[in-house]
Amino acid sequence: MLEEKLFIETLINPKTQNKAFKQLVQRFQKPLYFHIRNIVLNHDDADDVLQNTFIKVFSNIGKFKGDSKLYSWMFRIATNESLTFIEQRAKKQGISNIEVQQKAILNLESDVYFEGNEIQLKLQKAIATLPEKQQLVFKLKYFEEMKYESMSEILDTSVGGLKANYHHAVKKIEEYLKNN
Repeated sequence: MLEEKLFIETLINPKTQNKAFKQLVQRFQKPLYFHIRNIVLNHDDADDVLQNTFIKVFSNIGKFKGDSKLYSWMFRIATNESLTFIEQRAKKQGISNIEVQQKAILNLESDVYFEGNEIQLKLQKAIATLPEKQQLVFKLKYFEEMKYESMSEILDTSVGGLKANYHHAVKKIEEYLKNN
């Protein structure tokens, strides 16, 4: 924890900020990209959201209180940026967030960066039918193998609530896959 505190100080210090931020980007670029990609589904969109995430992190690092781990704080920003991106796209197209997700899934088949097969595509379609909170919890647990305690910090929800959301999501996905 002391090491993280010292690193945060280098991020805040104008003399060491640029070098420290480069280290931060190198360390977290991949995990944040895949986290964002799991939410927005499209490679180019994930790149845009990732860039916005790092801009927000850089702009707001001075406001980081240290109540959670830096990792959790950045993942919360990435999650919020991803959800905002989906909401803005839905508003612009005059459709719901779920419809945006379903369109993104249809585009996965032609996405050269999507390495999944037919079963994984079917799983993505099942996930898209879930309410937003259940989607997030399922993706964090299933794809990113995140512990409930970390999810709790990122999503600001109780561990019990997350477990319930995951359980309901799994049941709905099983039902979808059984019927489609």
